[in-house]
Amino acid sequence: MPDNETALLIMDVQEEIADRYAGGDLLERLGRAAAAARRAGVSVIYVEVEFRPGYPEISRRNRSFSRITESREFINSKVHAAIAPQPGDIEIVKKRVSAFAGSDLELVLRAREIRTLVLSGIATSGVVLSTLRAATDMDFQLIVLEDCCADNDPEVHRLLTEKIFRRQAEVLDVESWERRLFA
Repeated sequence: MPDNETALLIMDVQEEIADRYAGGDLLERLGRAAAAARRAGVSVIYVEVEFRPGYPEISRRNRSFSRITESREFINSKVHAAIAPQPGDIEIVKKRVSAFAGSDLELVLRAREIRTLVLSGIATSGVVLSTLRAATDMDFQLIVLEDCCADNDPEVHRLLTEKIFRRQAEVLDVESWERRLFA
């Protein structure tokens, strides 16, 4: 029976972001999670950060994003080709760190009657943390796929997945989540 009340969020796994963070088998594990989700009838939603030319959405007071406007290093790119969206998947564009900030994600989730979010993406201390906090306040049930998240600081990733996230979410690896989907 399809699990149509759950959505897998694959966040900020765009070419230029993944190329900076995605060491090892991260893309393979994300692809495995997406394939399992589709087989189980779970919505697969890709969240991408994107800005207009000239970055009018970015305030110079925003410490994180203002560096992008100064360096002009961030070019809007699509989801990494290794895990590209498939027909039926949903793509959401956001303007800030959280998947909910500056996007229509909440509208899509409510329209599809999604109650559980499975979080993955780059970076653990960025989009995953910010989205988890926002989703908690919106009363979503949460799962974090710890081996489908990456951070440039392994200790921060460990602290978040082993201590902080567990206060508000179930933390699983992709293999455990896959077994649960097909139990």
